[in-house]
Amino acid sequence: MSKIVDYELFEVPPRWLFLRVETSDGLVGWGEPVIEGRSKTVRTAVEELMNNYLLGEDPHHIEDHWQRMYRGGFYRGGPILMSAIAGIDQALWDLKGKHFETPVYDLLGGRARDRVRVYQWIGGDRPAEVGEAAREKVDEGFTALKMNATSEMRSVDTPQSVTDAADRIASVRKAVGPEIDIGVDFHGRVAKPMAKRLASALEPYDPFFIEEPVLPEQNESLPDIAAHTSIPIATGERMFSRWDFKQIFNDGAVDIIQPDLSHAGGITEVKKIASMAEAYDVALAPHCPLGPIALAACVQVDACSHNALIQEQSLNIHYNKGGDVLDYLADPNVFTYEEGYVDLPTDPGLGIEMNVDYIREQAEREVDWHNPVWRHDDGSVAEW
Repeated sequence: MSKIVDYELFEVPPRWLFLRVETSDGLVGWGEPVIEGRSKTVRTAVEELMNNYLLGEDPHHIEDHWQRMYRGGFYRGGPILMSAIAGIDQALWDLKGKHFETPVYDLLGGRARDRVRVYQWIGGDRPAEVGEAAREKVDEGFTALKMNATSEMRSVDTPQSVTDAADRIASVRKAVGPEIDIGVDFHGRVAKPMAKRLASALEPYDPFFIEEPVLPEQNESLPDIAAHTSIPIATGERMFSRWDFKQIFNDGAVDIIQPDLSHAGGITEVKKIASMAEAYDVALAPHCPLGPIALAACVQVDACSHNALIQEQSLNIHYNKGGDVLDYLADPNVFTYEEGYVDLPTDPGLGIEMNVDYIREQAEREVDWHNPVWRHDDGSVAEW
C-alpha cells in the first residue's frame, strides 16, 4: 500500500506557495495552497494538516482525507483552512492521476469538452489606458478580456466617478468591437448604491459580466442589484465552500460563480460546487490569478464540468512581479493559448511537470507580498 512519506513547501515569487507531496512508491504530487498576502499563515495551516492527518496515510482516500481535514477540527471553514485543504487536495489528485496514469478529469467522469476558453486581464488596480491594451490582447488571439471597473470608491460617490468607469469600458468596447467579451470586476470596492448606478451606466457596452458587485458579506443585496440590470452577475472568489454558496443559489440572482481552486477546498470541493451550480442553471468560471498548479487544477475541473463557461488565468497579470505562470513549468507549452482557448492536458494527474530546480532556486528569494491598503480623501480605509 502506498503511503505519504514526506512533503515540502516552497514560497516563491510573485506571491505563491507550492506544496510537494511524496509517496512511498516514489510518486510526487503538487498543490498550490495559498491566500494572496497570507502565504506564511497558510503555510502553517498546511503543516498542521499534513502532520496531523496525512503523513503515513494512503493518498488514494481523497474524499475521506478531505472530510477529516474539514470536519476533524471543531472550528472549520474560512480562507486559511480552506486554502490549506485546497492545496493538499490538489496534490492528492495529482498523485492519484499519476498512479492510474490518466488525467484527473478522467477520474472525475471524463471530459465534457475538448478545450477550455480563457480570458486575459487588461489594466491594473487603477485601470487606465485600457483601450490600447485590449486591442493588443485581441491581436494575440484572446476573445475575452477582464478589467477592473474603478479604483477606490466612496459608498455614494460623484456622477463623475460613474462617468469615468463607463468611459473606460466604452474605450475597450470601441477598440475591440462587439465580438469580444469584456468582464468588468467591481472587486468588492463598490457599495450597493453605487453598484446599481454603475451597472446601469455600463449596460450600453454589454459587459460579459459584472464581478463581485458587492462584497460577499453583502450578498443579500445581489437580488436587488440583479433587478436593476440585465448584465450577468458573477461572484464567489471570496467564498470557500459549498455551504457559502447555498444562499446565492437559492436567491437566484447570480449567473456565474467563481470559486477559487486554491481557496475553496480544492478539486474535491469545487467539483461539488460546480454540480450544485448546474442544478440552478448557473455557469462556472473559476477564479485563478495564481500560479501554474492552481491553473492546472482549474482546467481539470473545467474539463469535466458541463457548466464551465470560461477560465481566468494570470499570464502577464499586473500582480506578477518577479515570476509568472510559465516560469515554473518544465514544459510551458502545456498552457499554449490558441483562438482564446487552452487545450486539455493529456499527461497524468494535473497534467503539468514542475521545474523543481527552478522552484528551489526561487524559494531562496525573499517573498513578502501584501495587497496595498487604500484610503479615501478623508483618511478612512477604502476597499482595495
